[in-house]
Amino acid sequence: MRSSYAEKAPLGLKIAAILGLLFMHLPILLIFVYAFTTEDKTYQWPPPGFTLKWFSVAWNRPDVWEALSLSVKVASISTLIALVLGTLCAAAVSRSKFFGREAISLLVILPIALPGIITGIALRSAFNLADIKFSIWTIVLGHATFCVVVVYNNAVARFRRTSGSLIEASMDLGANGFQTFRYVVLPNIATALLAGGMLAFALSFDEVIVTTLTAGQQATLPIWMLEELVRPRQRPVTNVVAMIVVLVTFFPILCAYYLTKE
Repeated sequence: MRSSYAEKAPLGLKIAAILGLLFMHLPILLIFVYAFTTEDKTYQWPPPGFTLKWFSVAWNRPDVWEALSLSVKVASISTLIALVLGTLCAAAVSRSKFFGREAISLLVILPIALPGIITGIALRSAFNLADIKFSIWTIVLGHATFCVVVVYNNAVARFRRTSGSLIEASMDLGANGFQTFRYVVLPNIATALLAGGMLAFALSFDEVIVTTLTAGQQATLPIWMLEELVRPRQRPVTNVVAMIVVLVTFFPILCAYYLTKE
């Protein structure tokens, strides 16, 4: 039996891959370790001891629940907006030909390519110019700018792999536009939309820079974590919350990977 490419990979390449993974993920593992430490003010290695008390402390902190609730609300609304706008943009770009189509596609993708600080400053300036007070909706608008891109990229790739003859056949058989979308188009793009929505939710949930510039006095969970890090007390609570953020963002990304890997 012929060996696979992975089995033929040289030892040096395997070691480099392992070192790269350790470089990326060891800091995350440290967060998990420090969430159980008995020391409440400094980071010592090795930790002086381990305890579960910080989980109960975090559970009983109302500010944690408020920040978590705001993050979930913002991520959910931003994802819904992104699903609608991203799908419509993808359908227009992939299923029709018009002057400036490629330029529009570039403009849709541009917000995620720009540094977050640029997007945040631009949005903050626009809100101030329009005399819009900072609220949950200003955060949602900020997050939607890059969430739309994630959904668009997934949807447009699936649209391009879906045969146009299916839509033509549906219309020839008497189906109207809504019926064609419901029974032909949507089943073909459903997994791509689900994956895009999960990725958009994960990105929105842990976004920091744009949130900082569009939130005003409100604090999402990542902003709460940044504020807590400057305080010398109960630092393990911050690590417990960081664990929650890692888990909340990991599972949508994992599901999105399995939904789109084919």
